[in-house]
Amino acid sequence: MISEFKLMVPWGHIAAKAWGSPQGRPVLCLHGWLDNANTFNRLIPLLPKDCYYMAIDLAGHGLSSHRPPGSVYHFLDYVGDVRRVAAALKWNRFTLMGHSLGGSIAGMFSCIFPELVDKLFLVESYGFYPAPQELEKICKSQREVIEELLNFETSKYHSPKVRSPEAALQRLMEANSQLTEESAKILLERGASEVAGGLVYNRDLRVLVQQNSSFVSLDQCCTILKKIKADILMIRAQNGIFTNPPKGNIPYFVEPLEEAFRTSLKERYQFVEVAGNHFVHLNEPQVVAGIINTFLNKDQKPRASL
Repeated sequence: MISEFKLMVPWGHIAAKAWGSPQGRPVLCLHGWLDNANTFNRLIPLLPKDCYYMAIDLAGHGLSSHRPPGSVYHFLDYVGDVRRVAAALKWNRFTLMGHSLGGSIAGMFSCIFPELVDKLFLVESYGFYPAPQELEKICKSQREVIEELLNFETSKYHSPKVRSPEAALQRLMEANSQLTEESAKILLERGASEVAGGLVYNRDLRVLVQQNSSFVSLDQCCTILKKIKADILMIRAQNGIFTNPPKGNIPYFVEPLEEAFRTSLKERYQFVEVAGNHFVHLNEPQVVAGIINTFLNKDQKPRASL
């Protein structure tokens, strides 16, 4: 059973889709940058049926409202949106599952609101997006965000481009070379809308100049992750962005964060590397489903037979 929702927020709504019964164990699912809730379409049907899975479209993505004019997409605003969703659903304890950017949001949320999260799944994510270490880079990145936002507001790109369905699919696959055609079609179902002459992407173009950084340094990330009370499962793909990054450079924060999770959370932290690429959960969900099932069912008391 799949249901569609709109959760009201001050600037409009956050769109969501849910699988299962609302009486099931709550699991909130967060997609990656420029993706949408459909990224979980093929994985969730393979997961335990006693859970209630709610996948949201982040603000400016999928079917969710864009942020107000003049706004930029700050990382911590996404974290705040998760709190809004939990409050609207009246969830006081739930599981978080995040892919890529969604995992960074989930990780930070689990530090700020540790009492709300019982399990944390990070798929192709290290749970944080540390700020640049060099002060000069911090100033440069902030300047770029402000300048790009102002340029966007006065540019011809303010109106989304209309593409044929074939061209929209092709462009999506060019921008995400690790997507299969089937996976790209699944994301496009929620990521584009029909207009006269073809399709337009639903995403807010300002997302392209969003500020991902949490303004928390790597050292601070390694310290604050100790606040996480949840059990953590981290799934990394052998050909993902952390082992085979687009520009060839492994992110500087990978090894320090791995070590911090291991030493700080000990038996509550589980790391698994699987065959596949950055979109393994969508391209080949069977590769990760069994691992996630085992982790979801860990420490769950069996229900009494009637």
